[in-house]
Amino acid sequence: MSETAEEYGPFPPSPEFSQQAVGQKSLYEEADADREAFWAKQARERLTWAKDFDEVLDWSEAPVAKWFVGGELNVAYNCADRHVEAGNGDRVALHFVGEPGDERDITYAELTELVQKAAGALKAAGVEKGDRVALYLPMIPEAVISMLACARLGAVHSVVFGGFSSDALRTRIADGEAKVVITADGGYRRGKPSALKPAVDEAVSGETTVQKVIVVKRTGEETEMTDKDVWWDDALEAAEPATEYEAFDSEHPLFILYTSGTTGKPKGIFHTTGGYLTQAAYTNAVVHDVHPGEDVYWCTADVGWVTGHSYIVYGPLANGVTQVLYEGTPDSPHQGRWWEIVQNKKVSIFYTAPTAIRTCMKWGKEIPAEYDLSSVRVLGSVGEPINPEAWMWFRDNIGEGSAPIVDTWWQTETGAIMMSALPGVTSLVPGSAQAPVPGITADVVDEEGKSVGNGETGYLVIRDPWPSMLRGIWGDLQRYKDTYWSRFEDMYFAGDGAKRDEDGNIWVLGRVDDVMNVSGHRLSTSEIESALVSHDAVAEAAVVGAADETTGQAVCAFVILREEARDQAADDDKREELVQAMRTHVGKQIGAIAKPKTILVVDELPKTRSGKIMRRLLKDVAEGREAGDATTLADPSVMEKIQAGLKK
Repeated sequence: MSETAEEYGPFPPSPEFSQQAVGQKSLYEEADADREAFWAKQARERLTWAKDFDEVLDWSEAPVAKWFVGGELNVAYNCADRHVEAGNGDRVALHFVGEPGDERDITYAELTELVQKAAGALKAAGVEKGDRVALYLPMIPEAVISMLACARLGAVHSVVFGGFSSDALRTRIADGEAKVVITADGGYRRGKPSALKPAVDEAVSGETTVQKVIVVKRTGEETEMTDKDVWWDDALEAAEPATEYEAFDSEHPLFILYTSGTTGKPKGIFHTTGGYLTQAAYTNAVVHDVHPGEDVYWCTADVGWVTGHSYIVYGPLANGVTQVLYEGTPDSPHQGRWWEIVQNKKVSIFYTAPTAIRTCMKWGKEIPAEYDLSSVRVLGSVGEPINPEAWMWFRDNIGEGSAPIVDTWWQTETGAIMMSALPGVTSLVPGSAQAPVPGITADVVDEEGKSVGNGETGYLVIRDPWPSMLRGIWGDLQRYKDTYWSRFEDMYFAGDGAKRDEDGNIWVLGRVDDVMNVSGHRLSTSEIESALVSHDAVAEAAVVGAADETTGQAVCAFVILREEARDQAADDDKREELVQAMRTHVGKQIGAIAKPKTILVVDELPKTRSGKIMRRLLKDVAEGREAGDATTLADPSVMEKIQAGLKK
């Protein structure tokens, strides 16, 4: 751990928070005493089963698990109908806020009715149990409704992020052999309508398994309709609502989600029903400390990513939570948009990505200061390790200096949160994912698979199966075994390095391929990024290892400056002074070996639409190559600007 992190914390929970917390210390004791009994209790208490399970876990065909064997349930019933039956039909499920400013509240009774109608429309389009349905939609209520409609029928949904190209959509449709596509005429992005339907037309042209395309009217822009196409409203009106539902086996597939940034054949991670829903609901309750009927929860992810699946659709709706669903970007129409929504909807739990937090830092604390954020009581971070500086900014400026922050580690493959603080139990250490949640056995191991001691670095592994784990890669069991289970015997490893600090807290260091070898020293890119961002002038940083004849690899950093430092960087001499000051700062924080050989000041970093920094492209630039494929970037022109800056 760098000295940066040691300047802050730990922050113990307040007695008032601990008293009301959903996740109590006893959960750890229960899970340690009997892990399977613990998960059985979570499954039975949090979900409604049409048929109880006979066996908690069947691991006889490892590494493919079966959880809650023999149990049957319907996911859509658990996320909608049962809340109405419990007398909560009038509770708001979704506060939808459109980017242009339109708003729509949908209660659990209305959500149930809409899901039944949408399921009826899918049935009329020929969708049956086990069929695949591709979704290519903006962040609108119909995205949530469509996912639940698929689950109601036992169809398997494959959500493709609305920012992906027609080629990416085509390969995902082909791999899953989708029968129906649900899309929209378009969505709104940065104040303008952005068309989606033309990409679908291209993706389903020629030979395709798609028989029907259902189109939501969102922007009202002129849209070409073919004989395959039907408007969403017309389809729902014409069909008989699916008021009855079937209970499906606990291991029935629920969804396929293709990992972003895939090359060649896409990697379809697939999840099943009972185990996935159990862990999504459990972690949403104990990690986010959600109290249904009292809290207004907001996860800013897109439903196109796993965070949107687990912590917008399945976990919160299974728990009967009221949440915000926002279509747009944090700076449209102004940089205070998120905080305006928090103020207006009285959001109490706010879950977002470190990239977004650092962007807000860059805009300045004056912006959130204009809004009343006193309703916020829990903050959460997801997507990549959060640097301590951003953690503190988030707590001080959004959480009024007291809201606990749950820094969550998990992956598309794990399905739900695996490591995080419990906000009513854990003394928080900024920047650390801290410990596995109760019921999960994560460890940090060395090359031989042996646990490392405190203060040591190694590989992050999961030792025992968990309910929401992926059941494979769609159609390719061998690839699943080779990718996740071949590095260490009987342990799941998905490529992240980690470190135990002197107190035993786990710090995720990012992908092992994001660990550089400089003169024989293993250095984490995230640790150097964290040190750079702790410098007063730096808003955001990305670090890559570039091939170097002398040291094997050299540290190359790309930094975005805070507003107040930009004038200084306009002058060449002063910029050079600033760069030297940053190098010295990293040397003090971590050690001389970690000083970047090159620091390039940039206006923007190459990010995907989900906010992840594409370090592969920066590595191309650092090693003097033309940058590779930039089609998945939110703004592909960023790379041209960076390359032009480097030539200068």
